[in-house]
Amino acid sequence: MIPVTILTGFLGSGKTTLLKRILNEPHGMKIAVIENEFGEENIDNEILVQETNEQIIQMSNGCICCTIRGDLARALEDLANRKKAGTLAFDRVVIETTGLANPGPVAQTFFMDNTVADEFLLDAIITLVDAKHANSQLDQHEVVQRQVGFADRLFVTKSDLVSADELESLKHRLLHMNPRAAIKVVNFGDADIKEIFDLRGFNLNSKLEIDPDFLAEDDHDHAHDDDHDHSTCGHDHSHDHEHGHHHHHHAHHDDKIKSFVYRSDKPFDPNRLEDFLGGILQIYGERLLRYKGVLYMKGVDRKVVFQGVHQMMGSDLAGKWMPIEKKNSKMVFIGIELPKDLITDGLDACLVK
Repeated sequence: MIPVTILTGFLGSGKTTLLKRILNEPHGMKIAVIENEFGEENIDNEILVQETNEQIIQMSNGCICCTIRGDLARALEDLANRKKAGTLAFDRVVIETTGLANPGPVAQTFFMDNTVADEFLLDAIITLVDAKHANSQLDQHEVVQRQVGFADRLFVTKSDLVSADELESLKHRLLHMNPRAAIKVVNFGDADIKEIFDLRGFNLNSKLEIDPDFLAEDDHDHAHDDDHDHSTCGHDHSHDHEHGHHHHHHAHHDDKIKSFVYRSDKPFDPNRLEDFLGGILQIYGERLLRYKGVLYMKGVDRKVVFQGVHQMMGSDLAGKWMPIEKKNSKMVFIGIELPKDLITDGLDACLVK
């Protein structure tokens, strides 16, 4: 399986700068870069010679770059066929989307097309956020909210152009929109390769825990009744922020894309849960950007990991519950104006009484 990283972010957020750094770093990897190109943005001339008519360009460091103006699935199949034939050598793929792109359909390509699914493994979606302009962009463009909502990791760029308070406020807003994405401040593309590749953001077989980290000021009887629930995905806890009680000073933003966390110490009834989630996906699937969780199921001695994008959901068995572990379920939902009460009440009804 060839790992794939999707690089997204609004116009001017620094995707090309980060990509140039990735390609020029002496990591020894051969990377195939796919530009999902609509003409708004281009890789700089030193990376891709614009005048050429070739679709695939071989670069001096062994990397390759192809500009896709058509179907992404066909482009990926073409790359896979060339790799098999020995005419192209590469270890992984980076897809740089145009700044106006919704990453959802790009991610869906890896689940809907069987040929692509057989050859490629979607590793993670990395979203770049421009600290200087992020709040206005998030307010004005739903696609920017979608880019944040789909992310497995958020890189905040241009932090030197804002104050420490403004940066902290932005981090809080991003965390509220997507609590499962680690947040990292990155200036001039100075991210470590280990923070970009092999994140296993979409891999169900990877170790996954959702460890809640609240920013709420008050105690609540039920954790899933707290509108300020936040959590991080267990493959990385390196949120670059302090968990304090500063959030009541932040400006309120009525973002369409929000997240909430559900948790319970009671086991789920597998049949009831499957029926309920199937119905939720059928009705609200297009509004569900990402969802992920570790489930405690009746009659199953192992953790059940589930996750999905829109209507496509998958589950897998993880490790056994350890004797010292407290069995519980933790789920995070990220979406557009989701009916939180309906979903949490429905999940409660799926628990073993």
